[in-house]
Amino acid sequence: MTLTRNAIERVLGPIDEHLAAEIAATEATTADLTTALAWLEADEARVNEGDHLPTGKVAELIGILETADDEEGYSPPSPQSEDWVK
Repeated sequence: MTLTRNAIERVLGPIDEHLAAEIAATEATTADLTTALAWLEADEARVNEGDHLPTGKVAELIGILETADDEEGYSPPSPQSEDWVK
């Protein structure tokens, strides 16, 4: 099932229409988006724990979120914030 804007914002917090559309276009799941966010927050720790680097939809989402962070000033919520969904 394709992510809705509401589902995306439950994971990422408020985002602009362009970013929401780009994420929805990946046809990823909420689990994919949550995993991508977790990787962005702690990629080095995950690699050190032996997790394999993400592929597929998760890797695509990471690329989108990293680009948004660089170009649009978007920064994902911290896992410690109330906006972050586990």
